[in-house]
Amino acid sequence: MTEPAQDGFDALMAEVMASADRFGHRQHVHLTWLAVRRLGPIAALSLITDGIQRTARYAGVPQKYNATVSEAWVRIVAHHIDPVIDDFDVFADRYAALFDKRLLAKHYRSSTLASDQARIGWVEPDLAPLPG
Repeated sequence: MTEPAQDGFDALMAEVMASADRFGHRQHVHLTWLAVRRLGPIAALSLITDGIQRTARYAGVPQKYNATVSEAWVRIVAHHIDPVIDDFDVFADRYAALFDKRLLAKHYRSSTLASDQARIGWVEPDLAPLPG
């Protein structure tokens, strides 16, 4: 039997992937946007980080999971949520900067994000604070 959180993550993932042929950065942002809008930032953080970590383990690449990167993206997307925007494409057009995968480089040194500490837990930005 699956856990409710896994079911929630899997349902959001299926919704995102219904209109995509691969899971790239745009789909990651879309998944996060859906989770934050439906669950709020705190519950979305847990759902997204647990789901991505579980997916990486299942795919046989647990080393690809980075707790700081995952949490930072949830925080950034949550900061940009506008309750009147209920269409992801409109959100994407309005906040196009979120689709630059290098956005975290404005907030973190690459060595910080590559550290073991960042991979297993939250590390505060060392270049500039995250928005919000």
